[in-house]
Formats: sequence, C-alpha cells, structure tokens
Amino acid sequence: MNVTLRQLHAFVAVADTGSFTLAAERLFLTQSALSSLIKELEGQLGLRLFDRSTRRLRLSETGRELYPQIEKILHDLEGVISEVGNLKALARGSVRVAVPQLLACTLLPEVMADFHAQHPSVHLRVVDCAVESVMARVFSGEVDIGLGPERQTNSDIQAEQLFRLPFMAVLPPGHPLARRRRLLWSDLSGQPMITLQGQFTELLVSDVGEAARDLNKEAFTQVTFMTTALALVRAGLGLTLCMPYARTLVEQYGLVMRPVGEPVVERSFWIFTRRARSLSPAAQGFLEFLQQRLQGSGRPA
Repeated sequence: MNVTLRQLHAFVAVADTGSFTLAAERLFLTQSALSSLIKELEGQLGLRLFDRSTRRLRLSETGRELYPQIEKILHDLEGVISEVGNLKALARGSVRVAVPQLLACTLLPEVMADFHAQHPSVHLRVVDCAVESVMARVFSGEVDIGLGPERQTNSDIQAEQLFRLPFMAVLPPGHPLARRRRLLWSDLSGQPMITLQGQFTELLVSDVGEAARDLNKEAFTQVTFMTTALALVRAGLGLTLCMPYARTLVEQYGLVMRPVGEPVVERSFWIFTRRARSLSPAAQGFLEFLQQRLQGSGRPA
C-alpha cells in the first residue's frame, strides 16, 4: 500500500466541500487531477470512499469512518512541520554546554545573554565543572557542546580551536612584583605558586621549558577551581596564573594581573562536540554564535 499525502489532502478537501470543483480550487488542481487522486486512494485502500450520483457527492459509510482519522493525521503532520519550522528558526529548543568554572563565571555569561536576547525561547543550560571533566560530559551525551583548554581527544570527539590567549600572573597589589609592568618566568622562581589540578601544571611547565627550571614545582599548591586559587592569593599564600578574560573576576578579589614573557606561553581554547552526532538547530546556532563572537580573540566582539 502506497498512500500519499496528496491523496489524503484530496480526500479531506472533497469531503469538506462536497464538490470536486470546489475541492480542486482549494488545492489549486484541475478537476481531472483531483479525480485521479481520489481514484488512486480508493484503489490503494480497496474501498469506496465517496458515493457518487449525477446530483450528489457524499462520503460513503467507510469514508465517514475514516474521515476523522485522516483529518487527525494531516493535523498532526501540520503540527510536526510547524515544530520543525520553530526549531530551524530557533523559536524554541535547548542547548547544554559544559564549561570550566572560570569561563562560566567570566567570559560566557555575556555571550549567553546576547544569544538569549536574539533567541529568547531557546533554553541555555550551563554545566560548570572541572576542566578535566568537560570532554567527558560531551562524550557521555550529558551536554551538546564543551568549551575548554586544549586536551588530548579520542576518536569520538571533534575539536575546533576557538581562541588563544597568553598566561597572566595574578598577585596582590602590594606584592613587590606588582610594581613591574611585565614579568619574566625567572621572576616567579622562589614564589609559592597556586595552580590548577590535572594537566594544567604539567602543560605549563612543558610549555615554559628551560625558563621554568628555577620554578619549585614541588612547592606548587594545586586546587580544583580558579576561584579557590584567587582566594588563596588574596590571603597572601602565593601567586597564580590565569587567562586575560578573567580580569573582571581578578579585580573583584582585589588582585592585579601582569603579563609573563620570555617565552610568552599561550593556551588555546577549543569547542568540543561528539563526532558523527548532529547537533540540534538550537545547539548548532549557539555554536556558530560562539564562533562569531569569540573566535580568534577570546573576547566578546
């Protein structure tokens, strides 16, 4: 059986109007084309749907029984098509994003607010988590998109670079090094350092290379969140390193930032998605919005 939507629309139009002429006008068809559709439908079903006479056209007993079901099918289909249109137009939908805590409380809120202003019916859900668990949230399907610093991916994760930024030293304004406009890595030797757990310290030491030989890596205090590191720096327990986009948060803690060079060490930030799994229109729209706003600079455009 190969019943088509055109046949069903023709059936409802003829049933509603009681006339091939009026039904043909409603569907912008010729009467012969409409008649052919009805005959095809009756042939597919093996049933007579209309009783015809020279003076009257009316639904058969079978046609009357089928009419509400066919009308419901077409109504439900119109609802599906309307819903598809809403999704494509970002008139509704949801996006789940996994992001490290520091990004979640500094750079991302402004971008989210701007996206929400353009698409108020799309629900944005942020999963703020430790850096090392961002990719795991994407892999498990808990979120649609992950944002975070570069990490080794597996074959199921698609990664696309979003921006690169240099490390900045964070210290109390009264610290002797705060008088300098720019610091060297050698300036940090002998200083108690507060860094993030996981690959943060390993990658940092590797990237700094020979310039890190005097850093006392054994004395590093490692914490999970940058807000903890900033609180410890404010308490005078050491210095930390973070990205320029965190300046507002750093200043809220009453601290200052200074660039560190020779070499300038940058950290790249990436968008992570699940390979071979298509994003919803809302998630794809938010991903493209992120790229437009942040790609290349790390700052809102």
